[in-house]
Amino acid sequence: MVRTPPELERGGGVPAHVQIERWLLDAISGGDMAPGDRLPGERELAARLGVSRMTLRQALSTLERDGVLVRVPGRSGGAFVAEPRVECDLTGLAGFTEQMRRAHLRAEARILVARLVSAPAPVAAALKLAAGAPVHEVARVRSAGRSPVALERSFFPELPGLLEEDLSGSLYALLAERYDLAPVTAVEHLDPVVAAPAEAAELGIEPGAPLMRIERTAYAGDGTPVEHARDLFRPDRVRISVRSGVSAPAPPPGPTAAP
Repeated sequence: MVRTPPELERGGGVPAHVQIERWLLDAISGGDMAPGDRLPGERELAARLGVSRMTLRQALSTLERDGVLVRVPGRSGGAFVAEPRVECDLTGLAGFTEQMRRAHLRAEARILVARLVSAPAPVAAALKLAAGAPVHEVARVRSAGRSPVALERSFFPELPGLLEEDLSGSLYALLAERYDLAPVTAVEHLDPVVAAPAEAAELGIEPGAPLMRIERTAYAGDGTPVEHARDLFRPDRVRISVRSGVSAPAPPPGPTAAP
């Protein structure tokens, strides 16, 4: 429930819409509103605050842009408190399950596809297999909290008994424990894309909504490719980060002096 609106300062240095933003942020961080809670209608809330609906909309638009609120059109819609974004750090090679554990969230998986297929050409090339070689395809919708956040589609070299295993947990742990193929390095490429209708339906978003695609090839310790994946993340629910540092510069090219 929204706490009692503040008495907005008039004529001061802080615009009314900024004061409204701060009030709503404080209400959410203080636990007065939880993810999924609906704010009062614009007309009612503007009247309680003593501002125009235009001023209120300016505040709500800023909070929507920052991922704090989700605004749903229609008679049954309105402004809702968004699920907090989850931090996914690509610096290491932690899978989704481990990333959610670090964020103190329960990772869930809904399996869409688990089958043996002929490797498409890009997959075969990434896994260093002959074109059309058999590979395992596993597609899953991953959720954290109460909403789906990612659509994963992974391809693995043919491994005995893989499809009979429990595929709802960490596939990286399964590779390590059952097959001694723990992924230790990966090459990943990030591209902004928009959701196709089928992808949007699985992720609970509108077709054409923005997504972040991560294409990844993971390798075992001996350099063997063990996974090629194309994951789609909702940027309103996941923030992707990469840590970097400065290393010593490489020596300039040229002849090497004799020892």
